[in-house]
Amino acid sequence: MYRREFLTRTMAAAAAYALVNPVTSSASAGTNAVAGSTGKLNIVRRTIEVNGKPASVLGLTRPDGSPGLIVDADAAFNVELSSQIDAPTLIHWHGLTPPWDQDGVPDNPAALIKPGDSRRYDFPLAYGGTHWMHAHTLQEQSLLAAPLIIHTADDKRRDEQEIVVLLHDFSFKSPEELLAGLKGKGSAGMDMSGHDMGSMMNMSGGSMKMDMGNMQMGHAMAAGGMDINDIEYDAYLANDRTLDDPEIYQVEKGGRVRIRLINGATATGFTIDTGGMDATLVAVDGHDIEPVQGRQFPAAMGQRLDIVVEIPKEGGSFPVLARREGAPQQTGFILATPGANISRIATSGDAQAPLLGLDFEQGLRTLKPITDRRVGKAYAVTLTGDMAKYTWNIVGDPLNVAIGDRVEIEIRNMSMMSHPMHLHGHKFQVVAVNGRRINGAVRDTVLLPMMSTVTVAFDALNPGHWPFHCHHLYHMASGMMAYVGYET
Repeated sequence: MYRREFLTRTMAAAAAYALVNPVTSSASAGTNAVAGSTGKLNIVRRTIEVNGKPASVLGLTRPDGSPGLIVDADAAFNVELSSQIDAPTLIHWHGLTPPWDQDGVPDNPAALIKPGDSRRYDFPLAYGGTHWMHAHTLQEQSLLAAPLIIHTADDKRRDEQEIVVLLHDFSFKSPEELLAGLKGKGSAGMDMSGHDMGSMMNMSGGSMKMDMGNMQMGHAMAAGGMDINDIEYDAYLANDRTLDDPEIYQVEKGGRVRIRLINGATATGFTIDTGGMDATLVAVDGHDIEPVQGRQFPAAMGQRLDIVVEIPKEGGSFPVLARREGAPQQTGFILATPGANISRIATSGDAQAPLLGLDFEQGLRTLKPITDRRVGKAYAVTLTGDMAKYTWNIVGDPLNVAIGDRVEIEIRNMSMMSHPMHLHGHKFQVVAVNGRRINGAVRDTVLLPMMSTVTVAFDALNPGHWPFHCHHLYHMASGMMAYVGYET
């Protein structure tokens, strides 16, 4: 179970909760048993407790049962992946830039790993940062995911405690049931009565017809959550726990803590809320940015945040919440100094969390922009969908590139749902938001809210046939997938 620590054990004392083994690490501890040698990673079935009931889920563990991997940036990614489950599967290294045949998308080009089989992965690492790994199948919904942390020399020199948190949305239904529900009535768990989404959005064959008179209705529906969250989950998890039994991390008074937070949810965006504690966002998707101070930070599916907090010298307990977009549900964890009183936190808040937009993205600035070069290939693609049929698409010319091209893709979302768009095998820079040019963050996943436009730029330096898709699992499974293909 994932209640073991991620790297080193510390003991957290709690007044209102049982003692737990926190998922915590110190980057300077030098206890990384994976870096510089062959790592072993097992695909396993495990049991966790959710809402007081046992749940059979999947996982990615090291031989000692700890989740995920920690590697050094100056060592090769040299991992033996073994399957101990009874179904074929494959793992994608989200955020890394492996050779195409080691990327982890079924039949693109690698075959699924059969039960009982193993596969070796060996490729150089290009950079450090907070990344993750997950199945590129519906098994992702069954929690087949784990952190993948790459420590740099700078990480090891920092005097800070490090905590890794993986968020999930959880259902006792199978992912196949969830997808069938979406296909069957447009949106699982949502009242579609009185709204003809088919006539509101008829998007097929690359064309889009929209009743502009219904735009105000569309925004009203969004405000009510109709087009924000199309699945009502049984629980929202932070390191496999709800707020009924949260992870509690023991921290030092006056200490500095880096929270490496991964939104591994399949269909849920979150706002990360540090409550009364000031925080600084220092990296997104594993890449450094100009520091941004605040107490609320958006995280779409597939995105990662490195948030640094300084624990007050007087100590105390400090909840960090992940609040479900446009809804009251929340999950999270607690930072607590020794002897602090810890109060119980409800799994639903008093108000709905904010919607995820582009204002925050528009203000991010990278510390390491891509080199200023002439754009060799420029494309425009449109994200479309039919909520009634629950089909999604990416419309545009084929994304064909040649080695060495500077490529820009203008992504227009003309659907009534948000789409976190992820490109495999590359990092890109956000260079425009709604037509305004910026020197934005370097990422691999960027959110496209409804009726928005974002332009990304990258250098074509990794030959292959690379997926470019929405990281909402059920949008991807229902057609929102394209490819960046290298010309031979």
